[in-house]
Amino acid sequence: MENPHEAEQAVLLERIIKNVDKCNEAIMEMNHCIKEFLDSSSDVHVAAQLFANYSRNVSYNLEAVKKMPKPV
Repeated sequence: MENPHEAEQAVLLERIIKNVDKCNEAIMEMNHCIKEFLDSSSDVHVAAQLFANYSRNVSYNLEAVKKMPKPV
């Protein structure tokens, strides 16, 4: 017994496959853009870590020599 909706289902399946391919391409492009953004912001992240470490070291050393200024 043949499926009377087989042709319509085949057309719909083709449309679904094409749309999934387009979505995959868009996601791949988005991943590429996010990777570029993260790579470009890595220098900022390193600088922020260096500044945070420097601030902690300054605080520690000022407390160690008892010259820590009182908070305003």
